[in-house]
Amino acid sequence: MKHNALTSIAAAIALASSAATHAGTVTSDGADLVIKTKGGLKVSTADKKYSVSLGGRIQYDYNRAEENGVADEDAFGVRRARLFVKGDIADWSYKAQFNIGNGNGGSPEDLYIRYNGFGKKAKVTVGRQKMPFGLEELTSSKDITVLERSAITEAYAIGREDGIQLSGSEGDFTYAVAAFEESGGAGSEDDFGFAARTTFAPVKTDSSVVHLGVAYQNLSDDNSAYGLEFAVSTGSLHGQIEYVDAEVANVDLDGYYVQVGYILTGETRPYKGGKFKRVKPQGDNGAVELVVRYEDGDGNYSDIELGNTDASAWGIGVNWYLNNNIRLGMNYTDGEDNNSNDEGDEFRARIQLTF
Repeated sequence: MKHNALTSIAAAIALASSAATHAGTVTSDGADLVIKTKGGLKVSTADKKYSVSLGGRIQYDYNRAEENGVADEDAFGVRRARLFVKGDIADWSYKAQFNIGNGNGGSPEDLYIRYNGFGKKAKVTVGRQKMPFGLEELTSSKDITVLERSAITEAYAIGREDGIQLSGSEGDFTYAVAAFEESGGAGSEDDFGFAARTTFAPVKTDSSVVHLGVAYQNLSDDNSAYGLEFAVSTGSLHGQIEYVDAEVANVDLDGYYVQVGYILTGETRPYKGGKFKRVKPQGDNGAVELVVRYEDGDGNYSDIELGNTDASAWGIGVNWYLNNNIRLGMNYTDGEDNNSNDEGDEFRARIQLTF
C-alpha cells in the first residue's frame, strides 16, 4: 500500500508538470489521487494518508535607510526567495525549505520530520524549525502586517534552530516546548537552549479573536527571557502587543511594541493555532490594509541604522493584497536612540508572490 501510494504521487507530479504541452489523462494503479493547483501544487491520496506539496515565496524590496540624515542603504533586491517541499506519509510528515536568493547557495530554512500519530494534542518535530517564542516571530514573514518585524522581535526571537519540539492544541489552547542546539557565532561553541510557549483564545468567532500568550527561553551564556502577548481582532480592526523582559550577561533588558491595523475593504485577519495569517481578499479589487506601530526599549533597530540599543520608533504602512498570492506593501519607520539621540529612518516597498 505504501509503495503503491508513493509511486502514484510521483507519477502524478511528473504528469502534472508536462500538462501545459501534453494533453492526457492521469491514471493510477493505487489509491485515488486528488491534485490541487491553487497557489502551489499539492498531490494527495483521497484518504489523505499520503501527500506531497511544492511551493515557496519571492519577496523583492526597495529600501532606503538613513542615519542622522545620511543614507546608509539605497537598494532594490531580493529580500527572501524560498522553495519548499512538504508532505505526509501515514502518521509522519516532513518539510524541506531552502533559500535560493541573495547568493546563499541554497541554505536550509526548515528541515524536519514530524510525528502526528497522537493527533492534534501532541506532535513531535525533530530537525531545523522555528523555536516557540513570540507571536510576531511565529507569524510567517509572508503573513506579518508590517513588512519587517519589530526591533523587539529581532532582538529576542530565537528563530530557527536544530532541535526537538513537542507541540499541540486542545480547543482554543496551544502549547509548545523545545530543546535545541543554539548556533554560536564565529569561533564559539554551540550550546543547548530551552524554549516554551502557550496561548489561549478566550474569544474566538468568525469575526473576533482575543489572544493571550506567554513564552520563556533559556539560552547559553546567562541569557534568558520571558515574553507576554496580547492581541485582538474584531471585524476589520486588529491589534497586538508584545513585551519582553530579558537578562543577558547579567544585564537587565526589556522592550515592547504596539501595533494596530485596519482593513479598509472589510476583510477580517485570519487566526489559527495561536498565530495570525495573511489577509484573504474577498473582492475582485483585492484588500487594502493600513497599519501603525510604536516600539520602545532595548532592541535591534538595525532596519533604521541604529543597531542594538535602547531606542523608540514609530512606523506607518499600507498593504494591498491583490489576491491570495500577490501582495504589495509600503512602510515608513522613524526612530531615535534613547542614549545617543542619533536618529534613523527607513522607507521600504515590497512586491511579494507566494505559491
